[in-house]
Amino acid sequence: MENTIAAQEIKRRGISAVDDALRLGPVHVIQRNQPRYVILSEEDYQRLAHRSKARGELWQQLLSAQVDKGRSKAEIDQQLAEERGSWSP
Repeated sequence: MENTIAAQEIKRRGISAVDDALRLGPVHVIQRNQPRYVILSEEDYQRLAHRSKARGELWQQLLSAQVDKGRSKAEIDQQLAEERGSWSP
């Protein structure tokens, strides 16, 4: 963790301590000698949220494509049973 600030520093200086630290990127807040929080700029948060949403949408597309155009569960189960039956160690 490169960019850290103690919770006590935030209590002492307020939001200006966070603003100063955010200039270097995401801020790890340390409380009782342990990392407790991460503070992101709004821009970083939006980028992360958009990326996460895009990934979720991609997974939904992949899953729906497999269901719509793929084999049924019964067909997959049958193929697995056949493959397992022919497999011997």
